[in-house]
Amino acid sequence: MREGGCAPQAVFLVGFMGAGKTSVGRALGNQLGWPFEDLDDRIQAQEERTIEEIFQQSGEAAFRRAERRALRTLLSELGNSPRVIALGGGAFVQEENAALLNQPGFAAVFLDAPVEELFRRCMQEASVRPLRRNREQFSELYAERRPQYMTAGVRIVTTGKDVEAVAAEVAECLGLRPRSARAKEL
Repeated sequence: MREGGCAPQAVFLVGFMGAGKTSVGRALGNQLGWPFEDLDDRIQAQEERTIEEIFQQSGEAAFRRAERRALRTLLSELGNSPRVIALGGGAFVQEENAALLNQPGFAAVFLDAPVEELFRRCMQEASVRPLRRNREQFSELYAERRPQYMTAGVRIVTTGKDVEAVAAEVAECLGLRPRSARAKEL
C-alpha cells in the first residue's frame, strides 16, 4: 500500500506515449467497478476538435491551457465519486497540473517502460500523436519528461505484462480491492 495507508478516491495514470494509460485505466476501472475517464477525450469534447487539430491549428501552448482547464473541471466534479483517470503524456509534467494532483485522496501512478518499447507501441497504433515525430526526438522528449514522472507516488513497470496484470498491480500497490474480492466478502 502507498504511503499514508489510505486508499485513494481517484487514481491518475501518468506516463509517456505508449505507456498504456488508457488501456490500463479501462481495465483498472473495470476491476474496481469505478468509472474511467481519459482526459484527452474530455479535452476533445470541450474544444470540439481532435488533439491533433488543436496542436496544428492553435499550437502546444493552447493545448496545454485547454488541458489544464479540463483537469480543473474534472477535479471539481469528483466529489466522493471514485474514478480512474488517464492523463495525456505531457499533463503530469506541467508543474501546475502535478500540484493539483498532490492532495489527499489522489494517487498518481507512473506506468513505465523502456523508451524503445514505448516507441514500438506507438508505431503500432493507428492514432496520430502530435509529439511522436522520429525516434531521436521521441527519446529526447521521454528523457526530458521522465524525471517528473518519477515524482508520482507509485511506479509500475509495464514491460512484459498484459493490461489486466498491470491494472491488478496498480490496485494492489494502492490498497484497492477489486470488485470481485469485495463481492466475495458479502
